[in-house]
Amino acid sequence: MECEFEKIHSVAIIGSRGQMGGFLALTAERAGLMVYRFDTPLDEEKMARRLPDTDLVILCIPVTVMDEVLPVVIPHLKKGAILSDVGSVKGRPVQQMLRAYDGPVVGTHPLFGPVIPADFDPTVALVAEREEDRPAMLAVKDFFERLNFGAFESSVEEHDKAMAMIQALNFSSTIAFLACSREIPNIKKFVTPSFKRRLESARKMVTQDSDLFGTITDANQYSQEATRLFRSFLSLAAAGDMDLLADRASWWWRDNNT
Repeated sequence: MECEFEKIHSVAIIGSRGQMGGFLALTAERAGLMVYRFDTPLDEEKMARRLPDTDLVILCIPVTVMDEVLPVVIPHLKKGAILSDVGSVKGRPVQQMLRAYDGPVVGTHPLFGPVIPADFDPTVALVAEREEDRPAMLAVKDFFERLNFGAFESSVEEHDKAMAMIQALNFSSTIAFLACSREIPNIKKFVTPSFKRRLESARKMVTQDSDLFGTITDANQYSQEATRLFRSFLSLAAAGDMDLLADRASWWWRDNNT
């Protein structure tokens, strides 16, 4: 039997002027929730007024400033308030929140940005490391579902290993490949449509988001493990085992009819 949970009626967004913070604040307001917005410099007087009335506090902040922000926010939380974050890495941030706060902690990772493609179903990964925080995780799951996002339960290890591939290795292998390809003289005049599509898909990651993805890569404890695994598959390519690699790669599309 599923455990009971209290519905979330109010939410505070710490980092509300950032892209994700602003997006979540606006989406929650449109869903009819009470939303309190905070950003730097954090106004402790305002927090003292608003946070004691808040059911859920979401830290939409860089992972690098977590230790600076937590001591400012936590003293104002009411008993039972849920503390959460939206970071792309869950290991260290979740542990930082658990060390700093004795109430319920739920790590979240929206697997999308503020601009959601029409053909993409936005979902949120949820992590609760303690069994006693399970009702809080269900409340956060319900919260995101009321915002019309899907949500699923995960663990720190499962999440961070997946993100080491999908974000960290995706970034590092892309920049390594593009840096390597530029070493070929006059390569631009040989660009094909398929290569151009790859360039276009990488443009924003490389030209606008490289600092973000670099920080994510450094913060994920499984990044180097993913790189070593990738290197073993490159060894198969170097040995000429293209059929094997193509068969393994086609796994991504086997559930599709096209």
